[in-house]
Amino acid sequence: MNKANHQPEYAVVVKDLTVQYGNILALQEINLTIAKGDFVGIIGPNGSGKTTLLKSILGLVRPTTGAISVLGMPPREACSQIGYVPQMTNIDRDFPITVGEAVLMGRLVGKAGLFHRYSQDDRIVVQHYLEHLEIAKLVDRQIGQLSGGQLKRVLIARALVSEPQILLLDEPTAGVDAHSSSQIYELLKELNQSITIIIVTHDTMAVSSYLKSIACINQTLYYHGDPNLSSELIMSVYGCPVELIAHGVPHRVLGQHEQGGLRC
Repeated sequence: MNKANHQPEYAVVVKDLTVQYGNILALQEINLTIAKGDFVGIIGPNGSGKTTLLKSILGLVRPTTGAISVLGMPPREACSQIGYVPQMTNIDRDFPITVGEAVLMGRLVGKAGLFHRYSQDDRIVVQHYLEHLEIAKLVDRQIGQLSGGQLKRVLIARALVSEPQILLLDEPTAGVDAHSSSQIYELLKELNQSITIIIVTHDTMAVSSYLKSIACINQTLYYHGDPNLSSELIMSVYGCPVELIAHGVPHRVLGQHEQGGLRC
């Protein structure tokens, strides 16, 4: 029997996903399929559930109802195949760790944590990504001494050394200058030749120039498809009514411009 027939068709499948924190509804009945090799951006207003969706794919947040499949597996079983780059606001820059040590920690995925001894193979892989991301010269520098762009590259390298099939990034260019932002997206575009990339972003430059598809989220999924959107469509995610083509089917979002974003 041909084993290739059993390979999952999609990188990620989200089916009827609802996530609720107490009385707060974060996501409602999300249905989303992300193809292998896609470079997809998740966009939407602040508080719209974007990061919750990302963490649900990671297996860090359990669905209230619905299910998620990552490479044909439950998220927690697929964790070794997922690289994750968090927002820089979640990083303690005063922690006494060097660039080399921080990136090496990415090799601990699925291993015995504090009791794991790094192998020569671990160090070879880390050196490869330090050089590939052009941060090898920073290997002994403490992370608190890095610029925003340098720290973001360190976090991407840490996510990549586990050699994942999927890379998830939460606001990958927040807090970096325009030049560094462009460099990061060029790097992600190159990485996308071999891995699936999913990012949460507010960066409209990325939407128009780099992404293959977008998913517009505001508690529910309003649009998933071509990123070549009009300014009116991009604005709609934040509160204005517009005509959409969603999953190839004409669909009108009848929104009211309220504080807090799009409501239907």
